[in-house]
Amino acid sequence: MTEAELHVYLATTYPREDAACEWKEFKSLNHAVAGHKAEDVVSYVSAIANVAGGHLIMGVEDKTLRIVGIQDFKDYTPENFCPRVVGRCKHLDSEGLRLETFMASDTGRTVWVLHVPKHLPRRPVYAHGEAWQRLGDELVAMRPERLEAILAEPIEGTDWTALVVPAATMRDVDLAAIALARVKFAEHHANASFAADLPAWSDETFLDRARLTRDGQFTRAALLLLGNEGAVHLLSPHMAQITWKLDTEERAYRHFSPPFLVTTTQVAQQIRNVSQKLFPANQLLATEVMKYDPRVILEALHNALAHQDYERGARIILMEKADRLVFENAGGFFAGRAEDYFTGEKTPDRYRNPWLVQVMASLGMIDTMGYGIFTMTQSQRRRYFPLPDYGKSTASHVVLEIFGQALDPRYSLLLLERGELPIRTVILLDRVQKRLPLADADVRLLRREGLVEGRKPNLFLAAHVADTVGNQEAYTRNKGLEKEQLKQFVLVHLQRFPAATRRKLDDLLGPLLPDGLSPEQKENKVKNLLAEMQVDDGTVTVDGKGPGARWRLVTPSGADGGASHAGK
Repeated sequence: MTEAELHVYLATTYPREDAACEWKEFKSLNHAVAGHKAEDVVSYVSAIANVAGGHLIMGVEDKTLRIVGIQDFKDYTPENFCPRVVGRCKHLDSEGLRLETFMASDTGRTVWVLHVPKHLPRRPVYAHGEAWQRLGDELVAMRPERLEAILAEPIEGTDWTALVVPAATMRDVDLAAIALARVKFAEHHANASFAADLPAWSDETFLDRARLTRDGQFTRAALLLLGNEGAVHLLSPHMAQITWKLDTEERAYRHFSPPFLVTTTQVAQQIRNVSQKLFPANQLLATEVMKYDPRVILEALHNALAHQDYERGARIILMEKADRLVFENAGGFFAGRAEDYFTGEKTPDRYRNPWLVQVMASLGMIDTMGYGIFTMTQSQRRRYFPLPDYGKSTASHVVLEIFGQALDPRYSLLLLERGELPIRTVILLDRVQKRLPLADADVRLLRREGLVEGRKPNLFLAAHVADTVGNQEAYTRNKGLEKEQLKQFVLVHLQRFPAATRRKLDDLLGPLLPDGLSPEQKENKVKNLLAEMQVDDGTVTVDGKGPGARWRLVTPSGADGGASHAGK
């Protein structure tokens, strides 16, 4: 094809530059293939592979796609180019890398199109010892969140928990755990056609029917749930451990191994659980609730166990803090977002460990319809505490916080006194107390209900709610004083003290501004207030600049209001 036809072909096939497509001149390949990092071929190959794969067009003008052609090939040929690129790019999939060459029939200009495959699951592609990604029009070292997302990718078609462990025998399982499993299995299948025959089953028959073994061989799921302490080495190098850690003024920790059917209850019993009292304004007697619901602790532990990414070689962690429990397991949230399950309407369509999940469901340890998180949410609501929080989760780890005390007493007392609030409204109020962002439509809903005041992002409970729960002082602190009141404070202060630095005025007005504002926001509010008093009102003036500047009153005649106080 002619150069004009080649240009049309390239413009049609690769119409724009983005994370999957780069246009580069590379007139000379002498130092372009493996030269300056973030500018050479291998860096672009790394960046393209680390998203979804794509194309690198060489011999065209960047931004315009005008054909300039590769003029110096050094010793690169279509046959050796791909192998040499693979040698410079760690983890690059050589099977999918392909070079396509074009030469304009009229001008002889040559264009190479390198087709770059997507990275292999959990294998970011490196060049010059770094993984790269495209950010805007530049290549940058891969950001941590992108790296985490790649490392947490599911490996399709594999289920680590379903694989059998040929070396495992009945000597490697805990007999008490098997007995408990039989009880739980019978309870869960009380209405099944085989329920009457279950007591007569041998252990071997039961284990196969409960899918703990496959054709008589123990699965990894079976060793997690029923294995004795001596069987842990059969799962090596993958870790099978839950660690409880006390993170208060006292320091303590304890590791728990299989059989997790038994030891998860032991983990839950480590938690220091005490009763707490709430005092609603519309009742004579206090309402007493436990700090934590034992069912919520077990639900969270079992969820972490069921959805752990065991191939990451990490332990499950339960950290007990003074006011909350923090559960952490390896692997990002697998199906949707955790918040999608708060209302009980969403059902997961897939699982990271389907074999283990089905076994745990058959033993009554977890629910497979998405009600587990909903159950925890409802329990926290009934106990008037903040809802489960997954906000610290990442692409590679699920982090769940269960609160054991109120964050905002007004929120708790509001739930106590208005039990009819819809769950979606409770979820929004929970976000308000946690200072989390809300959509405009959600803010409008809360305003219609008269539940919040203030401006985004500094929302707080409305005045009548504060009256209801007996917390008027906190309401005033959240709302702050009106602008005219703040101006009067400044004027009165400057009447008593003829001059004041900006720092003094910040100290004066800071406590009178809304509690929800950050220190920087408070400083900006004071700055704008003083500017308005100086320019629009003409009531104050400033001498000097910077930290040493001093603010003074302006008299009606325009003279410096502090002159009569000179020397005092």
